[in-house]
Amino acid sequence: MKYYYTRTKIFHFKDRIDKLPHDSGVIPSPVHIRLKPTNICCHNCHYCAYSQKNFKSFGKDRASNDSIPRDKMLEIIEDIIEMDVKAVTFSGGGEPFVYPHLLDAVKLLARGSVSFASLTNGARLQGEIAEFFSVYATWVRVSIDGWDDESYTKFRGVPDGEFTKIISNMKSFINMKGKCVLGVSLIVGEHNVGHIYESLSKLKDIGISSVKVSPCLVGDDNKATNEYHGKIFKKVKSNIEKCTSKLSDSTFEISDSYNELSEKYEKVYDWCPHIQLRPVIGADLNVYTCPDKAYNLGDGLLGSIKNIRFKDFWFNGKDKFFKVNPSVSCCHHCELNPRNVLLWEYLNSDSEHLKFI
Repeated sequence: MKYYYTRTKIFHFKDRIDKLPHDSGVIPSPVHIRLKPTNICCHNCHYCAYSQKNFKSFGKDRASNDSIPRDKMLEIIEDIIEMDVKAVTFSGGGEPFVYPHLLDAVKLLARGSVSFASLTNGARLQGEIAEFFSVYATWVRVSIDGWDDESYTKFRGVPDGEFTKIISNMKSFINMKGKCVLGVSLIVGEHNVGHIYESLSKLKDIGISSVKVSPCLVGDDNKATNEYHGKIFKKVKSNIEKCTSKLSDSTFEISDSYNELSEKYEKVYDWCPHIQLRPVIGADLNVYTCPDKAYNLGDGLLGSIKNIRFKDFWFNGKDKFFKVNPSVSCCHHCELNPRNVLLWEYLNSDSEHLKFI
C-alpha cells in the first residue's frame, strides 16, 4: 500500500533542500505552492478559521471579496511553469471552485506539466471543471462534517438538499473514471461524533479513496479546543478504531489526525525551511510564509506581487525568507512543524558521521 499522507515526501527533492540555508547563496524554486484564488465561499462553516469571529489570528487581514484577476492568475501560472514548481494546491480563503477562472488556470498548468490538486467543499464539483479535474488533477479533497441534508443546513448555513447534492457530485466525479484521487476530510466535533461510522461507511460505499479525520477548532485558544474535545475524545477515538478495523483496506485509507493540540507550540529552530519549499499566494496577491499565517500582514507576509511578477519577486533577495524566527513568532498551531524538525535534523547532520547509518 502506498501512502498519501507522509512527512517524508520532501526528501525526494534533495536538490532543493540542500539550497535552503542562507549561506548557500542560492534561492531554490518552491516545490509546492498553495494558491488561494478567491476568498468568496458558498458555505458558512461554524469552525472556519478564516471567517468566524472566534479566530482572531488566522486570516485576520483577510478581505472576504478578494479574488485574483484572470490575467494576473495566468501570469502567475506562467511563472510557476517557468520556475519548475512541481505542484499547486488550490485552497481557501474561500471556495476554489467558486473562482470563475479556475478552468483557465488548470488548463494552463496541465499544458505546463505541473501537478495540481484542490481542497473544496464539493458544492461546485460538477460540469466541465469537474471533468477536467477528473482527468488531469492528482487529487481533490472534499471537506465534510454532516451526514444528511438537515445536518448540513444546520452546520454550514446552506440551503436544504446541499448534502445530497455534494454526495451526488462525488459519485459523478468517481464515475468519470479519471486518474484523480477523490478524498474527504471529515471534520469532527460534538455535533457529529455519533455519526462517524455512518459517515465513513457511506463514503466508502460511493468509492472515496481516503478519509482524513480531524478535529474542528473552536478558536485560537488550543486549551479551549482541548477542553471542548476532551468531553468526546475517547468516543471519537473508539469510533475511528472501529472504522479502521472494519472499513480500512487497500482501496480505502483512513488517516487519523484526531489528536489533542499542544497548548504551546515551541519551536527549536530560528528559521523555517518550508517557507522556501511551500509558500502561499493569497487572493490579495500577497505571498505568505505558510497556510497558518496566510492573510496575516505582520510576520506572515513575505511581500506583494500586485505590481511585480511572482518569479521576479521570488528570486530577488534571500533575506525575506529569514525574517521570521519561528521560536519567537510561531508559538501557535503549525502543521509543518514536524516536517521542519525532520529537515533541520537532515540539514544539521554531522558530515563525518553520515555513513554510519
